[in-house]
Amino acid sequence: MADPKAVGALLGLPVIASAPLHGGDLSEVSRLDLGDGTRVVAKTGPLVEVEARMLQAMAGAGAFVPRVIALARGMMVIEYLPEAPPGRDGWAALGTNLAQLHEATGPRYGWDEDYAFGAATIPNARTDDWPAFWGERRLLAWPERLPGDLAARVEALVKRLPDLLPQRPPAALLHGDLWSGNVLFTEGSAAMIDPACYYGHGEVDLAMLHLFGRPGPGFAEGYGAAEPGWEERLAVYQLWPALVHLRLFGGGYRGMVEACLGALRA
Repeated sequence: MADPKAVGALLGLPVIASAPLHGGDLSEVSRLDLGDGTRVVAKTGPLVEVEARMLQAMAGAGAFVPRVIALARGMMVIEYLPEAPPGRDGWAALGTNLAQLHEATGPRYGWDEDYAFGAATIPNARTDDWPAFWGERRLLAWPERLPGDLAARVEALVKRLPDLLPQRPPAALLHGDLWSGNVLFTEGSAAMIDPACYYGHGEVDLAMLHLFGRPGPGFAEGYGAAEPGWEERLAVYQLWPALVHLRLFGGGYRGMVEACLGALRA
Protein backbone atom coordinates (compact mmCIF):
# COMPACT_ATOMS: atom_id res chain seq x y z
CA MET A 1 0.00 0.00 0.00
CA ALA A 2 1.20 3.53 -0.71
CA ASP A 3 3.07 5.21 2.13
CA PRO A 4 0.75 7.97 3.44
CA LYS A 5 3.74 10.14 4.29
CA ALA A 6 5.08 9.85 0.75
CA VAL A 7 1.68 10.72 -0.69
CA GLY A 8 1.35 13.66 1.67
CA ALA A 9 4.79 14.94 0.72
CA LEU A 10 4.00 14.59 -2.98
CA LEU A 11 0.71 16.48 -2.69
CA GLY A 12 1.71 18.94 0.01
CA LEU A 13 -1.21 17.86 2.21
CA PRO A 14 -1.40 15.52 5.20
CA VAL A 15 -3.07 12.13 4.79
CA ILE A 16 -5.55 11.65 7.63
CA ALA A 17 -6.94 8.22 6.69
CA SER A 18 -6.15 5.41 4.28
CA ALA A 19 -7.64 2.05 3.30
CA PRO A 20 -6.61 -0.63 0.78
CA LEU A 21 -8.61 -1.07 -2.39
CA HIS A 22 -8.79 -4.05 -4.70
CA GLY A 23 -5.76 -3.98 -7.01
CA GLY A 24 -4.35 -6.22 -9.71
CA ASP A 25 -1.21 -8.05 -10.69
CA LEU A 26 0.71 -4.85 -11.40
CA SER A 27 -0.08 -2.46 -8.57
CA GLU A 28 -1.20 -2.00 -4.99
CA VAL A 29 -4.07 0.44 -4.65
CA SER A 30 -5.25 2.48 -1.68
CA ARG A 31 -7.81 5.19 -0.96
CA LEU A 32 -6.56 8.18 0.99
CA ASP A 33 -8.35 11.07 2.67
CA LEU A 34 -6.41 14.34 2.70
CA GLY A 35 -6.38 17.13 5.23
CA ASP A 36 -8.41 19.44 2.99
CA GLY A 37 -11.26 16.90 2.71
CA THR A 38 -10.21 15.60 -0.70
CA ARG A 39 -10.21 11.86 -1.34
CA VAL A 40 -7.69 10.37 -3.81
CA VAL A 41 -6.44 6.98 -4.97
CA ALA A 42 -2.76 6.03 -4.86
CA LYS A 43 -1.26 3.19 -6.88
CA THR A 44 2.20 1.78 -6.44
CA GLY A 45 4.03 -0.65 -8.70
CA PRO A 46 6.78 -0.97 -11.27
CA LEU A 47 4.69 0.24 -14.24
CA VAL A 48 2.47 2.97 -12.79
CA GLU A 49 4.37 5.65 -14.72
CA VAL A 50 3.52 3.87 -17.97
CA GLU A 51 -0.08 3.55 -16.83
CA ALA A 52 -0.21 7.26 -16.06
CA ARG A 53 0.82 8.07 -19.62
CA MET A 54 -1.88 5.73 -20.90
CA LEU A 55 -4.55 7.40 -18.76
CA GLN A 56 -3.41 10.79 -20.00
CA ALA A 57 -3.60 9.60 -23.61
CA MET A 58 -7.13 8.32 -23.04
CA ALA A 59 -8.17 11.58 -21.40
CA GLY A 60 -6.64 13.47 -24.33
CA ALA A 61 -8.91 11.46 -26.63
CA GLY A 62 -11.94 12.66 -24.66
CA ALA A 63 -12.57 9.40 -22.80
CA PHE A 64 -13.78 9.40 -19.20
CA VAL A 65 -10.95 8.13 -17.00
CA PRO A 66 -9.68 9.11 -13.55
CA ARG A 67 -7.54 12.23 -13.74
CA VAL A 68 -3.84 11.79 -12.98
CA ILE A 69 -3.10 14.19 -10.12
CA ALA A 70 0.55 13.49 -9.32
CA LEU A 71 3.29 11.07 -10.27
CA ALA A 72 6.48 9.99 -8.56
CA ARG A 73 8.80 7.07 -9.16
CA GLY A 74 6.78 3.94 -8.53
CA MET A 75 3.68 5.84 -7.38
CA MET A 76 0.74 7.51 -9.06
CA VAL A 77 -2.05 9.53 -7.45
CA ILE A 78 -5.31 9.71 -9.36
CA GLU A 79 -8.77 11.14 -8.91
CA TYR A 80 -11.16 9.23 -6.66
CA LEU A 81 -14.47 8.47 -8.36
CA PRO A 82 -17.36 7.30 -6.15
CA GLU A 83 -18.90 4.07 -7.40
CA ALA A 84 -22.57 3.45 -8.15
CA PRO A 85 -24.45 0.32 -9.20
CA PRO A 86 -24.32 -0.28 -12.97
CA GLY A 87 -27.56 0.53 -14.75
CA ARG A 88 -28.71 1.21 -18.28
CA ASP A 89 -27.42 4.79 -18.16
CA GLY A 90 -24.02 3.61 -16.97
CA TRP A 91 -23.71 0.95 -19.67
CA ALA A 92 -24.82 3.43 -22.33
CA ALA A 93 -22.24 5.90 -21.05
CA LEU A 94 -19.56 3.20 -21.26
CA GLY A 95 -20.52 2.55 -24.88
CA THR A 96 -20.29 6.24 -25.71
CA ASN A 97 -17.02 6.54 -23.79
CA LEU A 98 -15.48 3.59 -25.62
CA ALA A 99 -16.64 4.88 -29.01
CA GLN A 100 -14.99 8.21 -28.19
CA LEU A 101 -11.76 6.42 -27.32
CA HIS A 102 -11.79 4.44 -30.57
CA GLU A 103 -12.29 7.63 -32.58
CA ALA A 104 -8.70 8.52 -31.68
CA THR A 105 -6.44 6.79 -34.18
CA GLY A 106 -2.72 6.47 -34.72
CA PRO A 107 -0.58 5.93 -37.82
CA ARG A 108 0.56 2.43 -36.86
CA TYR A 109 -0.42 -0.47 -34.60
CA GLY A 110 1.27 -0.74 -31.22
CA TRP A 111 2.53 1.64 -28.57
CA ASP A 112 5.74 3.46 -27.73
CA GLU A 113 6.36 1.35 -24.62
CA ASP A 114 6.03 -2.31 -23.77
CA TYR A 115 3.82 -3.30 -20.85
CA ALA A 116 3.02 -6.38 -18.76
CA PHE A 117 0.27 -8.18 -16.92
CA GLY A 118 2.30 -9.35 -13.96
CA ALA A 119 4.81 -11.86 -15.34
CA ALA A 120 3.16 -11.84 -18.79
CA THR A 121 5.05 -9.36 -20.93
CA ILE A 122 3.19 -7.38 -23.59
CA PRO A 123 5.44 -6.38 -26.51
CA ASN A 124 4.13 -3.31 -28.31
CA ALA A 125 6.66 -2.55 -31.06
CA ARG A 126 4.87 -0.74 -33.88
CA THR A 127 3.97 -2.25 -37.24
CA ASP A 128 1.78 -1.44 -40.25
CA ASP A 129 0.37 -4.97 -40.58
CA TRP A 130 -2.45 -5.75 -38.14
CA PRO A 131 -2.55 -9.57 -38.52
CA ALA A 132 1.22 -9.61 -38.04
CA PHE A 133 0.92 -7.48 -34.91
CA TRP A 134 -1.77 -9.70 -33.44
CA GLY A 135 0.15 -12.84 -34.24
CA GLU A 136 3.65 -11.78 -33.23
CA ARG A 137 3.01 -9.30 -30.42
CA ARG A 138 0.04 -11.04 -28.83
CA LEU A 139 -0.68 -14.70 -29.62
CA LEU A 140 3.03 -15.57 -29.92
CA ALA A 141 4.31 -13.09 -27.34
CA TRP A 142 5.81 -16.00 -25.33
CA PRO A 143 5.13 -19.38 -26.99
CA GLU A 144 7.82 -20.99 -24.84
CA ARG A 145 5.57 -20.40 -21.81
CA LEU A 146 2.65 -22.34 -23.27
CA PRO A 147 2.10 -26.11 -23.11
CA GLY A 148 3.74 -27.57 -26.20
CA ASP A 149 0.53 -28.83 -27.82
CA LEU A 150 -1.21 -25.48 -27.39
CA ALA A 151 1.82 -23.58 -28.66
CA ALA A 152 1.79 -25.67 -31.85
CA ARG A 153 -1.91 -24.97 -32.39
CA VAL A 154 -1.46 -21.24 -31.81
CA GLU A 155 1.50 -21.13 -34.20
CA ALA A 156 -0.61 -22.83 -36.88
CA LEU A 157 -3.45 -20.38 -36.26
CA VAL A 158 -1.14 -17.38 -36.61
CA LYS A 159 -0.32 -18.45 -40.16
CA ARG A 160 -4.04 -18.13 -40.96
CA LEU A 161 -4.53 -14.68 -39.44
CA PRO A 162 -4.27 -12.81 -42.77
CA ASP A 163 -7.43 -14.69 -43.81
CA LEU A 164 -9.21 -14.14 -40.50
CA LEU A 165 -8.47 -10.49 -39.71
CA PRO A 166 -8.50 -7.26 -41.71
CA GLN A 167 -5.01 -6.25 -42.75
CA ARG A 168 -5.35 -2.54 -42.06
CA PRO A 169 -8.33 -1.65 -39.87
CA PRO A 170 -8.25 1.85 -38.34
CA ALA A 171 -5.55 1.93 -35.64
CA ALA A 172 -7.90 2.89 -32.81
CA LEU A 173 -6.70 3.83 -29.35
CA LEU A 174 -7.56 0.77 -27.25
CA HIS A 175 -8.04 0.36 -23.53
CA GLY A 176 -6.41 -3.04 -23.99
CA ASP A 177 -7.85 -4.89 -20.97
CA LEU A 178 -11.49 -3.87 -20.91
CA TRP A 179 -13.32 -6.44 -18.83
CA SER A 180 -16.08 -5.42 -16.43
CA GLY A 181 -13.65 -5.26 -13.50
CA ASN A 182 -11.86 -2.42 -15.24
CA VAL A 183 -15.03 -0.36 -15.57
CA LEU A 184 -15.86 1.96 -12.69
CA PHE A 185 -19.53 2.85 -12.78
CA THR A 186 -20.41 6.21 -11.29
CA GLU A 187 -23.78 7.92 -10.98
CA GLY A 188 -25.12 7.81 -14.55
CA SER A 189 -21.75 7.27 -16.17
CA ALA A 190 -18.79 4.89 -16.38
CA ALA A 191 -15.04 5.44 -16.28
CA MET A 192 -12.41 3.09 -17.69
CA ILE A 193 -9.57 2.20 -15.33
CA ASP A 194 -6.40 0.06 -15.31
CA PRO A 195 -5.60 0.42 -19.03
CA ALA A 196 -3.07 -1.49 -21.12
CA CYS A 197 -3.25 0.87 -24.09
CA TYR A 198 -2.03 0.49 -27.64
CA TYR A 199 -3.36 1.27 -31.11
CA GLY A 200 -5.18 -1.58 -32.81
CA HIS A 201 -8.50 -2.90 -34.06
CA GLY A 202 -11.36 -1.59 -31.93
CA GLU A 203 -12.93 -5.04 -31.83
CA VAL A 204 -10.21 -6.09 -29.36
CA ASP A 205 -11.94 -4.10 -26.61
CA LEU A 206 -15.36 -5.40 -27.63
CA ALA A 207 -14.09 -8.99 -27.50
CA MET A 208 -12.71 -8.49 -24.00
CA LEU A 209 -16.02 -7.04 -22.80
CA HIS A 210 -17.73 -10.20 -24.06
CA LEU A 211 -15.22 -12.69 -22.63
CA PHE A 212 -16.74 -13.17 -19.16
CA GLY A 213 -20.30 -12.21 -20.02
CA ARG A 214 -22.02 -9.53 -22.04
CA PRO A 215 -22.18 -5.76 -21.60
CA GLY A 216 -25.38 -4.59 -19.96
CA PRO A 217 -28.40 -3.05 -21.69
CA GLY A 218 -27.67 0.32 -23.24
CA PHE A 219 -24.06 -0.44 -24.18
CA ALA A 220 -24.74 -1.30 -27.82
CA GLU A 221 -26.79 1.85 -28.33
CA GLY A 222 -24.05 3.96 -26.76
CA TYR A 223 -21.24 2.39 -28.76
CA GLY A 224 -23.04 2.19 -32.10
CA ALA A 225 -23.03 -0.52 -34.73
CA ALA A 226 -20.08 -2.87 -34.73
CA GLU A 227 -18.39 -3.87 -37.96
CA PRO A 228 -20.02 -6.66 -39.98
CA GLY A 229 -18.57 -10.04 -39.03
CA TRP A 230 -17.28 -8.88 -35.65
CA GLU A 231 -18.79 -11.85 -33.83
CA GLU A 232 -16.89 -14.21 -36.14
CA ARG A 233 -13.65 -12.57 -35.02
CA LEU A 234 -14.43 -12.72 -31.30
CA ALA A 235 -12.53 -15.97 -30.73
CA VAL A 236 -9.39 -14.63 -32.43
CA TYR A 237 -9.33 -11.66 -30.08
CA GLN A 238 -10.47 -13.53 -26.97
CA LEU A 239 -7.67 -16.04 -27.40
CA TRP A 240 -5.13 -13.46 -26.22
CA PRO A 241 -6.66 -12.83 -22.76
CA ALA A 242 -7.30 -16.57 -22.48
CA LEU A 243 -3.58 -17.20 -23.03
CA VAL A 244 -2.72 -14.51 -20.49
CA HIS A 245 -4.98 -16.12 -17.89
CA LEU A 246 -3.45 -19.53 -18.61
CA ARG A 247 0.02 -18.05 -18.15
CA LEU A 248 -0.78 -16.19 -14.94
CA PHE A 249 -3.29 -18.45 -13.22
CA GLY A 250 -2.58 -21.94 -14.49
CA GLY A 251 -4.33 -24.89 -16.04
CA GLY A 252 -7.81 -23.92 -14.90
CA TYR A 253 -7.90 -21.63 -17.94
CA ARG A 254 -6.81 -24.26 -20.44
CA GLY A 255 -10.46 -24.90 -21.28
CA MET A 256 -10.94 -21.25 -22.22
CA VAL A 257 -7.94 -21.41 -24.55
CA GLU A 258 -9.16 -24.63 -26.13
CA ALA A 259 -12.66 -23.19 -26.58
CA CYS A 260 -11.22 -20.26 -28.56
CA LEU A 261 -9.05 -22.55 -30.65
CA GLY A 262 -11.94 -24.90 -31.25
CA ALA A 263 -14.17 -22.07 -32.43
CA LEU A 264 -11.44 -21.20 -34.94
CA ARG A 265 -10.93 -24.85 -35.98
CA ALA A 266 -7.33 -24.57 -34.86
